[in-house]
Amino acid sequence: METDVHSEELELVIITGMSGAGKSVAMQSFEDMGYYCIDNLPPELLVTFLDLMMKSADKKSKIAAVIDTRGGGLFDALLDAIDNLTRMDTVSTRILFLEADDETLVSRYKETRRSHPLANGRQPLTGIQKERGLLSDVKGRARSIFNTSRMKPKQLRDKIIAEFSVGEGENFTLNFISFGFKHGMPIDADVVFDVRFLPNPYYNESMRPQTGLDKDVYEYVLKWEDTKTLITKLSDLFQFLIPQYKNEGKSQVVIAFGCTGGQHRSVTLAEYFGNLFKDDYTTYVTHQHIEKRKG
Repeated sequence: METDVHSEELELVIITGMSGAGKSVAMQSFEDMGYYCIDNLPPELLVTFLDLMMKSADKKSKIAAVIDTRGGGLFDALLDAIDNLTRMDTVSTRILFLEADDETLVSRYKETRRSHPLANGRQPLTGIQKERGLLSDVKGRARSIFNTSRMKPKQLRDKIIAEFSVGEGENFTLNFISFGFKHGMPIDADVVFDVRFLPNPYYNESMRPQTGLDKDVYEYVLKWEDTKTLITKLSDLFQFLIPQYKNEGKSQVVIAFGCTGGQHRSVTLAEYFGNLFKDDYTTYVTHQHIEKRKG
């Protein structure tokens, strides 16, 4: 019986190239796109590692592996590993090769005050030239070759996302959080809005034990003119602000709403805006203090 191998195909990106050309930025970019990333993997373990990933209960469909000359003699096995992968119907493999000119690489090593992994204590240029020779065959197998000599980290990130990201907004997430000021502010919020000026359902006995997830509370918070005005103004602000954050290269934005206890008003607004933007972005709503309510 034939099986549909394509339905279980694993996408592998091998990130390699010159030391100092931006592999760390590349790996972070793939992480932000939802890839499972591994750094400095010995090539001889690549096939075994992928086999374990495909058999794992928490199966990964997208993997990015940084493989470079830091592994010394182990790097020589990379081409054989790539040949083995091409014979695996369940794995789709791409090579991303990062390079830069000698002058740029020397400058970057001087700025970071790090030694080139192949320089053996000598000047960086010695290691750079040696590395170019070692990488020539791998470069010839690469489908994507990026020269980062004139690129800033954000430009490299944008180029990687443009070429490897699938689906608009997949690499960007929007997070709305509710919290209570009396329990402490979230430390990871990019923007915080204090909504304690809105009418408080807490003072209605029937709604006190409820939260903004309950229809009665949700409708109560939203019915006031002050709430409607706030929503109108924030909607306009977010329509402008969120794309700016995304264009700047942020992988996520965290917007927090705070009220006194984190149960009613803040929950309602986090839910409202989460629903408002869910069709445009990958959106998550989190209520940090909703379980702290008291009757």
